[in-house]
Amino acid sequence: MAVILGINARHPGASAALVVDGRPVAAIAEERLNRKKYWAGFPALAIQECLRMAGLAVSDIEYVAIGRDAKANRGEKIAAALLRPAQLLTFGKMLLSRRSLGSLRETMAQELGVDAAQLKFRALNIEHHVAHIASAYFTSPFDSCAGLSVDGSGDFVSAMRARCTGPNIEVTHRTFLPDSLGFLYSMACQFIGYPDYGDEGKVMGLAPYGTDALRGWAEELVTLTDDGFTLNPGWLLPFGKTEGFTIDADGVATVQRLWGERMRDRFGEPRDPAAEVTQRDMDIAWGVQHAFERAYLHLVRRLASEVPGTTDLVLAGGCALNSVANGLIEFETPFRRSTVQPAAGDDGLALGAALYASQSILADGPRHALVNAYLGPEYGEAEIRRALDAAGVKAEQLDRDARNEAAATAIASGDVVGWFNGRMEWGPRALGARSILAHPGRTDMKEILNARIKRREWFRPFAPAVLAERQGEIFDSAHPSPFMLHVHKVRPEWRERLPAVTHVDGTGRLQTVSREAAPDYYDVIKRFEAKTGLPVVLNTSFNENEPIVTTPQEAIACFLRTRMDVLVIGDFVARKGSSGSAVA
Repeated sequence: MAVILGINARHPGASAALVVDGRPVAAIAEERLNRKKYWAGFPALAIQECLRMAGLAVSDIEYVAIGRDAKANRGEKIAAALLRPAQLLTFGKMLLSRRSLGSLRETMAQELGVDAAQLKFRALNIEHHVAHIASAYFTSPFDSCAGLSVDGSGDFVSAMRARCTGPNIEVTHRTFLPDSLGFLYSMACQFIGYPDYGDEGKVMGLAPYGTDALRGWAEELVTLTDDGFTLNPGWLLPFGKTEGFTIDADGVATVQRLWGERMRDRFGEPRDPAAEVTQRDMDIAWGVQHAFERAYLHLVRRLASEVPGTTDLVLAGGCALNSVANGLIEFETPFRRSTVQPAAGDDGLALGAALYASQSILADGPRHALVNAYLGPEYGEAEIRRALDAAGVKAEQLDRDARNEAAATAIASGDVVGWFNGRMEWGPRALGARSILAHPGRTDMKEILNARIKRREWFRPFAPAVLAERQGEIFDSAHPSPFMLHVHKVRPEWRERLPAVTHVDGTGRLQTVSREAAPDYYDVIKRFEAKTGLPVVLNTSFNENEPIVTTPQEAIACFLRTRMDVLVIGDFVARKGSSGSAVA
């Protein structure tokens, strides 16, 4: 039995995860601690927090697994460079940049402020997409299944298909750069004025406002092949030595310009981020989403032919955050069940690398399916009480039933409720531990949230959190989506009843909530249903243009500076207008 630390370092989504005796015990992205979104440096704070949560010291770490392997696919890298003599130098620099961690032991000692003699671990490098698939497979309920990872790039690969059986992940196909669905999507995002790392989710939300006027262009972008797909040249610039992004000394990732001159020739000037969104921009968003879905589902169907005999699929990589495409798999491919672990993007590499080391290399104990995403820190009554006192917020301490009843009553009355409960979620979605909850049946709730708290783009939808046993009644699929990574149609008879969580195209990016996975969260929704007849609440992340809150202090500060009505934090309930130096 082993103590395995997984890390994603010097790469966007820097993170750490700890697997002990085969079980994931802690996982957190560095951004939640240093408050810098998509941070791409070394996850020193995350490592320390994982060890604290597990009650371990740095000297207890036996293995450190990294979701990166500079030796992987070396032949393909060299062959690609030789085909482009002008880029030989940039390819060489790219390979060298992947060695930037230097001696991992020395780096960890320096970053963690410990004596290198305390570090006795063995380092394990796991190929990027293998780590992605491992993150999904080894947390799934499946003993065997098909596996797919798709993102911008990692170890010179943009997509990987695999057969997963027992402790083994057998790669059936790799898609190499420059063909990349992740970069294609990012290219369109940039052109229509969303240039920042992580903006792809905004464009996914904008796409339903577009029309199919650019269907021909969308299908021109990608050619489907027997092996997978190729990108048609000219729309996307060569990525060069950076594989699409650069990281500065402060750990901030910047996506390089990706759109080629064919985009300007076809559509005119790119949109300035400060300008109004036009119908052209909406149509481009629709087009790139259509191109993505067409190629993504093609990869899924190809995988089904390579791994016959199973209708189970696991998905990972940043592109697996495209919940709209994920929702189509059940209806448009041979697979009937698909799971995506909550940190599907590159933050999930930390957990995937650790699990691959545990299961495939060390055979270290039984597998443990991830029932919920609560792998982050939690805070006790005393810590929360001190934070409330320090902020001058008066709050009432209640028992569990009274607290949940107070939350449900507030939501039913139209209040906006900050909900801070238990261990924090792993991954980019708020899943009922660090959430803002509101009434899904109010036609004005989207505008209220955007004006008073979220201050984000008008077109972005809010998510419905639905009781597991009622999902099939309200949505066109009962397929569980506990980590909010599938979009499904809201049944017509429910759309008028759920206007705040029904997107313009009649869909919702739903979260399935079960009593087993989240007892308190489930209980609040159940009580809300008893009051309103709606087994759904609106769920959005507990933040205001920042990483999701981690600590009680951050939650209280967000509550105070926004026009949130109620804060339910641990067993305490605070209402706006309450102030004073004491906690009741």
